[in-house]
Amino acid sequence: MTNRSGACNNSSINSTSFNVETERKERQRHPWLWVPSLYFAEGVPYVIVMTMSVVMYRKLGVSKTDIGLYTSWLYLPWVIKPLWSPLVDMTGTKRGWIVAMQFFISAGLGLAALSVRGRGFFAGSLWMFLIMGFASATHDIAADGFYMLGLSAHEQSWWSGLRSAFYRVAMITGSGWLVMLAGMLEKKGDEARAWSVVLLTAAGLFLVFSVWHSVVLPHPAGDGPAPGGRSAAAGFMAAFQSFFQKPGVWMALAFMLTYRFDEAQLSKVLQPFLLDTRQAGGLGLETGAVGLAYGTIGVLALTCGGLLGGFAAAKFGLKKMLPYLVCSMYLPKLVFVFLSFLQPRDFRVVCGAVAVEQFGYGLGFVVFMLYLLYFSDGPHRTAHYAICTGFMALGMMIPGRWSGWLADQLGYKRFFLWVICSAAPGFVIALRLKVDPQFGRKSGGARP
Repeated sequence: MTNRSGACNNSSINSTSFNVETERKERQRHPWLWVPSLYFAEGVPYVIVMTMSVVMYRKLGVSKTDIGLYTSWLYLPWVIKPLWSPLVDMTGTKRGWIVAMQFFISAGLGLAALSVRGRGFFAGSLWMFLIMGFASATHDIAADGFYMLGLSAHEQSWWSGLRSAFYRVAMITGSGWLVMLAGMLEKKGDEARAWSVVLLTAAGLFLVFSVWHSVVLPHPAGDGPAPGGRSAAAGFMAAFQSFFQKPGVWMALAFMLTYRFDEAQLSKVLQPFLLDTRQAGGLGLETGAVGLAYGTIGVLALTCGGLLGGFAAAKFGLKKMLPYLVCSMYLPKLVFVFLSFLQPRDFRVVCGAVAVEQFGYGLGFVVFMLYLLYFSDGPHRTAHYAICTGFMALGMMIPGRWSGWLADQLGYKRFFLWVICSAAPGFVIALRLKVDPQFGRKSGGARP
């Protein structure tokens, strides 16, 4: 009996050990399997709604003023997503939310593709993009929370450059490769059909993402409903209150609202500038050429910048690298002043200018994402990160509303000069941020 009992105990112990080891391996699934695809999936719907739509509407005859005014409202889901971030934090798993929202984004893109070809395409497609934006914003909440659960503090810093790079690759895909596809299809004469096919292609891509992530995403130990048994309303109030009690919260908010003030204006005018005729002050590029500049040279430069910025922050810490990375964010925008004044005809010059701007953006955006991770850490990290990105989106939404009108009033040359000057407040505030000198380095560091 003793031997049998011992055998049973050993069998039970071995079974338990096997289950624990299996669970450990599942939780430690290598980030290469999911971080790149997760942040590529996070970026694609955003760039389709906020950037690719600008090109599409311009090619379909919508004015710059209407584009700037109405597409800026599409930021709304990302601005107000903190309102339902506690719901994501307190119900289900981040993993489950990610897979479900990717499926809904696929469906939203399919509906947007149908609306482009109907009557009243502008209003119809705007509504579809807005609905899809809510699914995408919810996906962002879950994905960013999952990132913080699935990686250690040092891993978050090390992967920040790659994360930003793949997010920006997604943005280049939307403003580059998908635009190139539209340019090729436009040559057949039906522009609405071309953009409908592009949106259907993106819908198919997101269906693949939903299946892929249902398989490869790990199961972090902390991925579950937030403890405490509170209602969603109580959870929201607790998360919101604790956010505004963080040390240095007002300086942090000023940073979130101003760091991308120049980019918010530039993003609504850049594509029209590249597409408009030289007589109108633009560069007169074809749709496919705009996609090529951003989808080839731009993506390589962006990836290099994001990787270099992330590795530098992981080696030296965010605090030490902050001034250099901030400068890299703003200075490359001088290339648009150069392009607007000289209007070069050589496409290689345009590609080179785009490469300089994208490399600098890749470096500088690392600062923003790392600081949001730094400031959000704590018991309500998912909700706090959603609040941070909500303020970031508000900082993009408000300036974008007047950017098209301002470009019409000033002309491209003076508009780009204004964009450079408007970066000054964000530059000054970024240099005054208080960051733990050890944050981002392998040894870790205290957080607020």
